Amino acid sequence: MRYLLSLLMVFVGSVGPVLAQTSYPMLMSIEPVAVQAGEVSEVAVNSRYSMHGSTTVFVSGEGVTAEVITDMTFPPDKDPPKLQKINLRITASEDAQLGVRDLRLLTPRGTSTLGQLVVVRDPVVYEIAKNNTAAEAQEVTLPATICGRIERAEDVDFFRFTGKAGARLVFHVRCMRLQDRIHDLQKHADPLIALRNASGTTIAVVDNHFAADPLMSVELPQDGEYLLEVRDVRYQGNTYWQYAIEVHDRPFVQTLFPLGVAAGQTGTVQPAGVNLPGDQTATVAAPAAVGTQVMELPLQFGDQPTNPVPVVISDLPLITESTDENNTPESAMPVSIPGGINGRISTDADIDCYRFTAKKGERFSFEVLAREFQSELDSNLRILNADGKRLTENDDLRRFRRTYADSGVENWAAPADGDYIIEIRDLHLRGGDTFPYFIKVTRAEPTFDLYLDTDKTQVFPGSCGVVFVNVVRKNGFQDAIDLAVDDMPTGMIAHCGRILPGRDSGCIVFQAHETAEPEMANVRITGSAIVGDDEEKITRVAAPYQETYQPGGGRGQWPVNWHTVAVGVAADVPRVTLSTYDISLKPGESKRIEVTLERAEGFDKNVQLDLQFRHLSRTYADPLPKGVSIDTKNSQTLLTAGATKGHITLTCAADSSPVEKQQAVVMANVSLNFVMKATYASEPLFVTVSAE
Repeated sequence: MRYLLSLLMVFVGSVGPVLAQTSYPMLMSIEPVAVQAGEVSEVAVNSRYSMHGSTTVFVSGEGVTAEVITDMTFPPDKDPPKLQKINLRITASEDAQLGVRDLRLLTPRGTSTLGQLVVVRDPVVYEIAKNNTAAEAQEVTLPATICGRIERAEDVDFFRFTGKAGARLVFHVRCMRLQDRIHDLQKHADPLIALRNASGTTIAVVDNHFAADPLMSVELPQDGEYLLEVRDVRYQGNTYWQYAIEVHDRPFVQTLFPLGVAAGQTGTVQPAGVNLPGDQTATVAAPAAVGTQVMELPLQFGDQPTNPVPVVISDLPLITESTDENNTPESAMPVSIPGGINGRISTDADIDCYRFTAKKGERFSFEVLAREFQSELDSNLRILNADGKRLTENDDLRRFRRTYADSGVENWAAPADGDYIIEIRDLHLRGGDTFPYFIKVTRAEPTFDLYLDTDKTQVFPGSCGVVFVNVVRKNGFQDAIDLAVDDMPTGMIAHCGRILPGRDSGCIVFQAHETAEPEMANVRITGSAIVGDDEEKITRVAAPYQETYQPGGGRGQWPVNWHTVAVGVAADVPRVTLSTYDISLKPGESKRIEVTLERAEGFDKNVQLDLQFRHLSRTYADPLPKGVSIDTKNSQTLLTAGATKGHITLTCAADSSPVEKQQAVVMANVSLNFVMKATYASEPLFVTVSAE
């Protein structure tokens, strides 16, 4: 309790009229962006908008903790400083899994957006202020993780090290991939690295490998000094373009074959990557799992674990491509359904074919897992009849809000009794050890997947916040879905709505008690429904998405691991009050809801009222019953110049079907930039469509 009181005092001390009309922090970069396992490190976090009053820090995964070490006190007669740079102390345990972690702060304005932090094995070296020419190259000792930033146009960073003839070094760059989840970074880096000898002669240059990030493996030709050059391939720059380059002489595993391992089992795999010793195999211990999922796991390679590598963990019966020829429909390898097919496009122009038997009208779904998880395969998937005639085909698969180079065919129906062929190839007819794949093949039964529009909900004492849950319906599923929340923060309740039959969205309204303390928690949001003729209840976990600011003002979304609910202190709109919270409409009828805002002192920005989550002309979530909409001509939804009263008129189409108490919410949206909004919410509004 003493800790909570002191925490609240820090927050309250940083709140005042100056905080009105400001945003929660949008994290832009961490410098250095890497920390060494087994060490205590200090890093700086840069953001748009103030991080003053930051207290709690979340870091994803196990073995890494963080604390704020920047002094947050200020004279009582002064306004709090606008801190857009603060320092953290990061403690990484010796056995902390290597790789990228998410990082998030709790502030008086709620939770920040996500930042990215890399945990590495070797000592971290951060670039000095002046290393822009070969003559000024910064001395480093290998192995090391070299961190820096491509901070401005035409910036070039040089690092000098000593190497031995015959040493084979790996240079693994993380830069562009660290920027995918950064909200307000519209242009991303495209890094290039070059290795030169002491006289400046180029030994190797590498651009793209993992998307725009390079991976280079080089055998040093002689003893002596070498120069590593880092720049953007376009000679562009940005103060937030941080990079981490792991340089060592150990094996680096990119992917493995087979790519899929049985859940709860230890599998033997063939690693593929660079600096690997011959044809040595490795083992991977797969944890128990339900369904099919991908985890990053280290392999046991000799007496040391490798870098973590994506592994498909599945409870399906697994099938591994045989060594026999299977390049044509006639030589297709027989498989059974359901199952998970492990294969590899092993050479250029290789084609793999698998044969299965189906009855007329039987429905199947096929999903390729490969490119998204570090395989170099850009798959093209076709379903053929026994004579090799194409029946359906897919190149790129859309999963929720994003399109991937992996392929998928959903809910395909066999046109007749007989044999059929699954054919997979690389779109560009490439192949090799780094081209494995896993094909998830299942019977297409009614089901659904859920995703969250946004990765955070901001709530303040006595107020409400909202998250929208969207559904992707599959294989004819059209029924209602009941929503639920686990792992709630203290001092808060969740009003869980539903997704109506045939509709795409529902909402959950989080309400904080008047005495709620500052806190944040990562919640687990699920949806449950009864499906199929046998009325089986299935539950799905919703996948969170963070908003990203696209060039030109578009609203992008990137999958993340957390939806964080935070109780802050300072709200520009502490209350959104409605004249009614239960409205009943007959088909063809309209009714008006009066909306009153409580504004914080000094807050006079425009506020937009809405019941749908929208950006520009696109609707991202709409929990209202089918046929119920906002009558914009008879509504006052834009409140300007400090106005506190508006109204929304709901109208019901003449052909609307009856619905009982569908949960919705009135939002008061305040623009933070052209994409992001601070969303304040009313208590739940229940909308009923009655019969004539």
